[in-house]
Amino acid sequence: MTYNFKAIEGVQIFYREAGDRTHPTLLLLHGFPSSSRMYDPLIPLLADQYHIIAPDYPGFGHSGAPSPREFAYTFDHIAAVIDELTEQLSITSYVLGMEDYGGPVGFRLALKHPERIKAMIVQNAVAHEEGLGPIWEPRKAFWADRHANEDRLRVNLLSLETTRQRHIGTSPRPERYNPDTWTDELAFLSRPGQLSRSP
Repeated sequence: MTYNFKAIEGVQIFYREAGDRTHPTLLLLHGFPSSSRMYDPLIPLLADQYHIIAPDYPGFGHSGAPSPREFAYTFDHIAAVIDELTEQLSITSYVLGMEDYGGPVGFRLALKHPERIKAMIVQNAVAHEEGLGPIWEPRKAFWADRHANEDRLRVNLLSLETTRQRHIGTSPRPERYNPDTWTDELAFLSRPGQLSRSP
């Protein structure tokens, strides 16, 4: 595996790459508030059959995190950045692997370039508001009134226990999960200036 950056719209976009470029490309799109790090255990298992690209969105993982005054953190814009990454890497055909926020990003890529999409793997991702369950109520309240709901949402999203829970869920074997995944994620979420961009 290699660890790389491409400059897109003045933002350094980080991506992991593995496998032979002559094999079918698998574009892995991560969820919120994670990064391509979530695919670390999976990539080596697939790299003998696929060429794998796993990027970090702007503001996530190792990618640059410009101020919201300088960068629109919308699904449309993030999808445009990932689309440009595929252009820079000359990838014109791929399987989309989408988890959580990867869905709204990946579906936009599919709508823009349906001829490029060879298959879709959708995990825990929705394409419409009806798919958002009760856990999203605090986030919807935040969207409606950031000032009144920000503190509650930050505690919910940015505590160590909540970050750990996102990774292990209700697994009966939590000892099989590498704690680096959630401590790394929390470190990214706690970077200087990051709180002004999150959630």
